[in-house]
Amino acid sequence: MSRQVYINGTLRPEEQAVVSVFDHGLLYGDGVFEGIRVYNGNVFLLSEHIERLYESARAIRLEIPLAPSDMEDAVRQTVAANDLTDGYVRLVVTRGAGTLGLDLRRTSDPQIIIIADTITMYPQEMYDNGLKLVTASTIRNHPAALSPRVKSLNYLNNILAKAEGSDAGSEEALMLNHRGEVAECTGDNIFIVKKGIIRTPPPEAGILEGITRAAVMKLARDADLTVLETPLERHDIFTADECFLTGTAAEVIAVVELDGRVIGTGKPGPVTRKLLTAFRSLTQGP
Repeated sequence: MSRQVYINGTLRPEEQAVVSVFDHGLLYGDGVFEGIRVYNGNVFLLSEHIERLYESARAIRLEIPLAPSDMEDAVRQTVAANDLTDGYVRLVVTRGAGTLGLDLRRTSDPQIIIIADTITMYPQEMYDNGLKLVTASTIRNHPAALSPRVKSLNYLNNILAKAEGSDAGSEEALMLNHRGEVAECTGDNIFIVKKGIIRTPPPEAGILEGITRAAVMKLARDADLTVLETPLERHDIFTADECFLTGTAAEVIAVVELDGRVIGTGKPGPVTRKLLTAFRSLTQGP
């Protein structure tokens, strides 16, 4: 059965889901997006994702022609139309069609696109055994150039770093910021555990403040674990007891090696396993 794609209030078969070649989302990466998980037919943390979408849009002066509550309804409608029980939603808002130039005043009709589909996560053996990372030479975009809190359609920075990881045989790559500090991975936030204390880079390190990151931090604090947002260097990862990533697709997954150096015991640690269990319990609802 053909997937049904939502475009501006209408569900269309995927082969009919089209936008203008003059759309600035295509021409310049001018737009914002969210990736959202669906568990048991329920859209997970939808309100938090919608709030971030509208904040990203406001930051780039993009007016979304739909109220947040109506956007939430549109996402649920698209999930239902595709009979999706467990999967992934890609919600995109583009600047709209315009001229062959950068002037946003010459654009009109922002496009709202919602795609609901299945998703391929890391294979189970990687959750069992952990990931091996490499450090990319491509650094995270300078926060003074474009705020990392904006989840924009231009992901070239992450794509180039991801390619470095793939070239090295790694599923993910670590990205440093302009100061040489740990920022995040290409699609996931990063945490370490040292002497029972969880540490993760703060927003000012140049990270995207992940929705899953926030959920896992709350789960950890609810379990009486100490969580600190503090600058990290690669040294802190090399000498950590545990390391793990969080993300919409990844959920919670251990990192057992960075740049060929074993982290901790070289296996997923107890804190990581505990948080993954707690997170998956959260996704199933009360």
